[in-house]
Amino acid sequence: MADRSSMPQVVIVSPYLRAANNGNWRTAERWRRYLAGVCDARIVDAWPDAQAAGDQAMIALHARRSAAAISAWHAAHPGRGLAVVLTGTDLYRDIHTDAQARRSLDLAQALVTLQEQAPRALPAEVRGKARVIYQSVSARPALAKTTRHLRALAVGHLREEKSPDTLFAAACLLSRRSPGRPKNDLAPSGAGSDVFSEPGAQLTGRQDIRIDHIGAVLDPALAKAARATMRAVPHYRWLGGLPHEATRRRIQRAHLLVHPSRMEGGAHVIIEAVVSGTPVLASRIDGNVGMLGEDYAGYFEWGDAQSLAALLLRCRADAAFLDRLRRQCQARAPLFEPATEAAALGRLVEDLLEKAP
Repeated sequence: MADRSSMPQVVIVSPYLRAANNGNWRTAERWRRYLAGVCDARIVDAWPDAQAAGDQAMIALHARRSAAAISAWHAAHPGRGLAVVLTGTDLYRDIHTDAQARRSLDLAQALVTLQEQAPRALPAEVRGKARVIYQSVSARPALAKTTRHLRALAVGHLREEKSPDTLFAAACLLSRRSPGRPKNDLAPSGAGSDVFSEPGAQLTGRQDIRIDHIGAVLDPALAKAARATMRAVPHYRWLGGLPHEATRRRIQRAHLLVHPSRMEGGAHVIIEAVVSGTPVLASRIDGNVGMLGEDYAGYFEWGDAQSLAALLLRCRADAAFLDRLRRQCQARAPLFEPATEAAALGRLVEDLLEKAP
């Protein structure tokens, strides 16, 4: 192993540290590990710190939340060694409304996005700085899945950006399926309401599609809605926040991951599903299309609970369609291999160090 004292020093700025155990922290920590043979990297939530004098490059997660550190780096090292990693809230909200987030784009020498559609959201004058680095996770085999019902799993904290209300509404629609309607007589995604009985109809007791939902409470109103959905719909369960390992095991066992988000920079849970052989039903937003590809068959329009419910019905009834989704996800899996991410990250740091102080 190389002597760390002889390596260039790189600082990774993350607005969240180990205690948060969220996506930002896990990305920062994974990148620190991947860079172990390239540089001496450390993670901070504020810069400058006690070791700042030795830093030769900075990678900052979040244009807005890390704006103070980005500005301080520019003041100390103007025009040198700065990459800004853009999240979904950066790309699809903050850089269009927040002056500090927009300034972060101007100060950076490199802008890192996490999926292939993201550079289109950048202002034209900074788009040339952008590069895509897909996140990665170790592959896992699919686990045995029950044939008694279709198990759909949603993973996302209860907050507005994740659109859990679309999941609640789809679960309620499925509970009102007309009992005389055969399972294989399905309307396509986006079809009319004839797949379902009227809103006032009684529950049919058919629970051949079950929905589990993992996510901690970030919005109390959405937690209240989740509890109300559980009371009304026997086949929906909100499990709260679970440890990462337990979540991954559930992804491996699920027939489908459901991801209805309104805004995404590049959802890590989609990667975890793809590399576990679990196909995805996702809202048709840039952050999801940039992960799964423009021709993926498992999209529904954002906020369209009826289309999501129809897709779930189709997956339950049509094994060939479910297998098609699985094969499409399998074709994307090489993008999310750890070696691919590590190589792209190494190239980024080499480029930054060329501009180092």
